[in-house]
Amino acid sequence: MKGLQPNELQGIIEINSKECKGCDACKNFCPTDAIEGKYGSTHKINKERCISCGQCLTNCPFGAIKDKVNSVDDVIEKLKSGKYTVVASVAPAVRVAIGEEFGMEPGTLVTEKMNGALKQAGFKLLDTNLAADNTIMEEGFELVEKIRHYILGEKTEHHLGKLPQFTSCCPAWVKYVEDNYPKIIPHLSSAKSPIMMAGSVAKTYGAKEIWQVEPEKIYTVAIMPCTAKKFEASRPEFASAAEYWKSQGREGHYPDIDAVITTRDLAQLFKKMNIDLNKVQEYDGSGDPLSVYSGAGTIFGNTGGVMEAALRTAHYVITGKELEVLTLEPVRGLKGVKDASVIMKDAKTGKGITLRVAVVHGIKENIAPLIEQVIAGTSPYHFIEVMNCPGGCVNGGGQPINPMGTSWVDQYKALLPW
Repeated sequence: MKGLQPNELQGIIEINSKECKGCDACKNFCPTDAIEGKYGSTHKINKERCISCGQCLTNCPFGAIKDKVNSVDDVIEKLKSGKYTVVASVAPAVRVAIGEEFGMEPGTLVTEKMNGALKQAGFKLLDTNLAADNTIMEEGFELVEKIRHYILGEKTEHHLGKLPQFTSCCPAWVKYVEDNYPKIIPHLSSAKSPIMMAGSVAKTYGAKEIWQVEPEKIYTVAIMPCTAKKFEASRPEFASAAEYWKSQGREGHYPDIDAVITTRDLAQLFKKMNIDLNKVQEYDGSGDPLSVYSGAGTIFGNTGGVMEAALRTAHYVITGKELEVLTLEPVRGLKGVKDASVIMKDAKTGKGITLRVAVVHGIKENIAPLIEQVIAGTSPYHFIEVMNCPGGCVNGGGQPINPMGTSWVDQYKALLPW
């Protein structure tokens, strides 16, 4: 597989040749043209081109495309063994989708029910929203330093990537860049995604200060709306916890994330453990100190959410003041490409800055012109958010499959706090 490192997962998404009708529907949703086969004949996925996003899976009208990496039984085994502290980190898009698997209306927000079911199953909680807040700070400060260096002329002691800065939290997008546009890798943010930040926090700070257990007894489970996260978790560079413990004189194999399960997988886990989401005792997460988060982390699951959250941070750091209007309407909504300008005055120098940003989702149709501008050196933007899936994470390849194709729009609306 192109660009594959040792031990990285491949072939996560596959087509069942016995069920495929050759209808070409999957081809319409694949961002990398990885589906091969003529109309009317059995199709297959080219592993060299696939970025594991699962858009073909959720849009196959015959259910012929499968997610072949399922860790549900392994997670249940760890929960029942009593030997591990099993930590669940749940993405914001999951809590507006999991209810659909238990007969609730699409887009129903079930955070307390979901937390209650996770506690009943035996999980400790580290909310991915908390890690998203961390990502916002990292990505926002990275952008601020680039602005002050490249635009305001300040010196820096750090190695900085290039402007415009692209977001880096969507693993399908990152793999797309690596495989198709390696020239713009220096423009990707250096910040890890929330899932990877959560895993390293669990196995360092969580192990020492919260649960007070040995790091090898922490088993981290990322519960995601995204099949590409299964690929991301297998990447060997995501072992920050191991690096930390090595610095403390402790050798060991501590991948940041041990298992990734999707929203559909989580529903399967609950059902295997005889847990009905409709009947569980609700839990607000207040007893788990790593489940406290802001509204900025919550909107990460929507297209425009990362941009909106990061701009709030950048604005405050540069100007010393909060944005007067926290709701940035120009970067919200479901238009394929959105852009906005934010005028700032640097508190240190008094210089004015007009920060131009863009938001892209659904890369199959929308990303190429913006990338070509960056390569040509003509991009008008300073910061560009990209999410592979239409609508963002709420429409990820691991979400419930709704044959009417409308549930993710309800989920998008449910994640907006205003």
